[in-house]
This record gives sequence, structure tokens and C-alpha cells, in this order.
Amino acid sequence: MSGLAPAASALGIDRAAKRARVLGLLERRGASALVLRSHTAVSWYLDGARTHVSLAGDPIAAIVVRPGGDALHVFANEAERMLAEELGDVSDLEVVRVPWHEPLVAPVEGALDEPDAAVDLRAARASLLPAELARLRALCRDVAEVLTDAALAASPEEPETAVAGRLAGDLAARGIDPLVTLVAGRSRLAHRHPLPTGSALGDRAMLVVCGRRHGLIANATRWLRFSPARAGAAAEADAARRILDVEAAFLDAAVPGAELGDVFAAGAAAYASHGFDPHEWTRHHQGGAAGYAGRDPRAVPGIDDVVQLGQAFAWNPTAPGAKVEDTVLVAPDGIEVLTVDPRWPTIRVAGRERPVELERPGPASR
Repeated sequence: MSGLAPAASALGIDRAAKRARVLGLLERRGASALVLRSHTAVSWYLDGARTHVSLAGDPIAAIVVRPGGDALHVFANEAERMLAEELGDVSDLEVVRVPWHEPLVAPVEGALDEPDAAVDLRAARASLLPAELARLRALCRDVAEVLTDAALAASPEEPETAVAGRLAGDLAARGIDPLVTLVAGRSRLAHRHPLPTGSALGDRAMLVVCGRRHGLIANATRWLRFSPARAGAAAEADAARRILDVEAAFLDAAVPGAELGDVFAAGAAAYASHGFDPHEWTRHHQGGAAGYAGRDPRAVPGIDDVVQLGQAFAWNPTAPGAKVEDTVLVAPDGIEVLTVDPRWPTIRVAGRERPVELERPGPASR
């Protein structure tokens, strides 16, 4: 799929709905305007436009939303490319070209700045519109396929960096920004966020991807094992199975109207219920809402954001040598798992198909 903007017809429908949500926010807050400055907010409002040049850099565009109309502020040296390749129909926007050496948006009297409306904006973004959801489903399928392809191509003697390079390259070839590519072989499985090194995979490996396309982000983790199994494999398999039960507690609690803090509490309590250290949740973040940010927001104890129908989530409960992560949707009939590739083996847990380790032949069995 191309990284270019979606069809203009979809843009018009979605942008009108988003504008209505923001105007409602302004009315509730008694503000004359709202300035959107972050990649997350601007890309959301512009229906997935790429707002970066460097993945580590600030946005090249900002939006000022007013009841009388919206203004796109874009650096002049980026404006023609962005208008031609990212935005489709901009007839509903005032385009303000800003010299590269000046601030994108000067102070706006009576306006809310984005950080002042962070909670309201998360709520406005939460329920995905139909065109957004179609783009997220396609992105999630692609991310799942890239992970499967990388696992099927890997070998025990291969360095983690080579696998990470394959992941990043395959994502980029599909128009996906590789925001996170983590790989841990046997010697580094103790690390929860294993940036890849030159260490060989060995007999067991974890692969993690966060990929962004059209502003939306898909997150997934997969495990790979090369046979023959070594001593301790049964205990690892047991922990991997039990972490799926912990995840099920998060997924079961994420129903429309639930407070995110209560969903978090249900998942955190499940560690002890399934044989893990009760404090395991304190050793790594557990995930949260997803969409236009990796977590939007990351769930923490007591957070009072409310789960919405049509909202994406990515929970990632972890324990030593065990982790699960997929991007899912709160759908009308329950949780829908989006990062799915039918080639990957699964088992059924709490009524859902969940990933297990992909077993590959090792050197001795080839």
C-alpha cells in the first residue's frame, strides 16, 4: 500500500467528523481555537498525513482549529510536497506557509494549546471512523505478515541486527515507518525492550514491531524457537501459556464505558492469579489504548480515560521469558484481534485465537 494520502472522498467524511468533535471540545472548554502541534494530533486531524521528515524530528505542520474554519500551518520548504502527496483535497483549509526559521504557529489569543486539551483530544481520537479503521486493519495485517516472514527467514546463527534489518526493510517496502524493531536472541531474553545487537539468535528469539502508516500505529510481538528443544523448554512454554491468561484479563475488562484504570487493575491482578509474582506488572509497562500514538494513552493505575466502542488497544503483559502483544479493536461483538497472519500458529484462549511460539527446525534437524 502506498504512503500517499487516502482518497479525497474518505478525507472529507472523516475530517468533517473530526472537526465536529474538536468544535464540541472548544464549546465545552469555552475556547476560541485549538492549536494542534504533535505528530499524533496533526496526523489524526489530517487523516493520516505524514507530518515528519526525520522520524526523530518535530512536525513540519500544525493545525489551528476555529469555529470559523481551520488553518494549516506548514513550513514553506515542505508545503508543495505535502500538499501534492499527503493531503488530497485541502479546499476546506486555509494554508499558511511559514518560513523554515520561524515558529509554525505564533501565540493565538484565547486558544487552547494541545497539551492543555490532552485528555479531551485522546477521547476525540479514541473511536475510529470507518476509513481510519479500514486503514488500521490493512496496516495490522501487513505488520503481522512482516513478522511471520522475518521469523520464517531467520536462522539460529543469524545476528539480531540482521533480523531487525529485515523487519525494518520489509516494513518500509510496504510504506510503513519502522518506529520500533526489537529483537532478542536466547542470550538477551531477560531484557524487556531489547534493542538489537550483534548477538546470535540461538535457539529462541523474540521479535517486536511498532509500525506506522497513515498516522496509525500497529504493535505486535512474536516468539520463535528452533528445535530440538533445550532443557527448560517446558517451563518456558508454561510461562508463555500463562501470560496469555493475564492478557485475557486485560482484554475481557476492556469493554465500552469501562475506565482504563479499572482495566489496568484487572490485568495487573491476573499475574498472581496465574502463578506469576504479584508485582510483575511493576517491571514493565502493560500497554494501553492505541491508534495514532504507540499508546494513547499508556495505561497506569487510576487513569480515568473511558474505553470507547471502535477504539484500538495494544496490551503487552510480560514476565521473564514471556510476553504477548497484538493490536486489537473494541468491536460491537467483543475484542477483534487485528495483527493476524493465518500462517502463525495459535491456540484458543478465552474464546480468542492467540499466538504461540513458531517452531522451526534447528541446525541438527535440517
